[in-house]
Amino acid sequence: MRKFLRTTLLLLVICSMANAQSKKWIENVKLTGYGIARYTYNDRSDAKSNTFELRMARFSLDGRAFNDFYWKAQIQFNGNTSTLGSSPKVVDLFVEWQKYEYLKIKFGQFKNPFTFENPMNPIDQGFRSYAQNVSKLAAFSDRAGTHSSNGRDIGLQLQGDFLKNSNGRNLMHYQIGVFNGQGINVSDVDQQKNIIGGMWVMPVKGMRIGAFGWTGSYARKGFWNDGEQPNPDNGTNKAKVRKLQQRRYAFSAEYLVDDWTFRSEYIHSTGKAFSKALVNTDDESASDCNISSNGDKAQGVYALVIAPIIKNKLHAKARYDMYEPDGRVDKMCTNYDLGLDYMWGKNIKISGTYTFVHNRAAADKSSNIVDVEVSYRF
Repeated sequence: MRKFLRTTLLLLVICSMANAQSKKWIENVKLTGYGIARYTYNDRSDAKSNTFELRMARFSLDGRAFNDFYWKAQIQFNGNTSTLGSSPKVVDLFVEWQKYEYLKIKFGQFKNPFTFENPMNPIDQGFRSYAQNVSKLAAFSDRAGTHSSNGRDIGLQLQGDFLKNSNGRNLMHYQIGVFNGQGINVSDVDQQKNIIGGMWVMPVKGMRIGAFGWTGSYARKGFWNDGEQPNPDNGTNKAKVRKLQQRRYAFSAEYLVDDWTFRSEYIHSTGKAFSKALVNTDDESASDCNISSNGDKAQGVYALVIAPIIKNKLHAKARYDMYEPDGRVDKMCTNYDLGLDYMWGKNIKISGTYTFVHNRAAADKSSNIVDVEVSYRF
């Protein structure tokens, strides 16, 4: 509650500053947002679901200051969650100097510059969830054990576009940043920073072909033992930092043409993971430094197409989505998605997706998911 009050107070202060006529240095302040409600059916024996849910709501303020600076503050409210205390939360809070097209400097909390899909909001992403490899290897519900961070971290980033063609369209883009490596709304633990970046070429309008790299660590301060089982009574390893090095790379391709979308990305990761994901900084998962049995490799790939049936109105979509949490086929999970999207006006979208899941590590190796979502923007 205190976090919510502080965040609300911050937004009110920014609004009041924006509305003050004497403050000419702050311009074009906008309040925007979106919400997603859904129905989900899942027939997997250990994850049965037949429920209506409030997936999320987001509210953001953004604007310009001193002509050359862009700023944004965004908060997220989760619906049906097991840890209601994690909502609301600050997801974005940054300022970016944008004087030059070829060099922009961003500082604060924002998206990691890793993959094409990560920066997309959940409505534009196109399916009921981000692809498994993006979710597990770009700081959503990250395999390393980081708390849910919506693909974001705290840091400093440089980015820009350059090399214009005869029509004045840029052919290349770069982005590189230095981050804590601990996810959103927390400080660094091991004093080692993550370096994440990427570059892509845009040979024809609507096409991007890129590569990304990630090097750094994720760390916790807590306890562990050689048997990899939590032992709070073992004082020899208590209150020590355990650092897990992370090395990742991705190859991405996207083509948007005449209301068609084609996109595919492969991600590979090297680095061990903690056995329990961090949920709350006050519970035992925050200091449990035992290592996951998934080893130090992971990889995944997805490929999707979104095709217009009625241009800018009704779309059919399909996605192949494969992830190997241990880098081998023994635990491979493959999702096959089929669905439809319908735009009801400019701001309301109705989306339905059927997913056939083949998970080699689950008791039910085959299962089905039906997801219907209604999203709206303002």
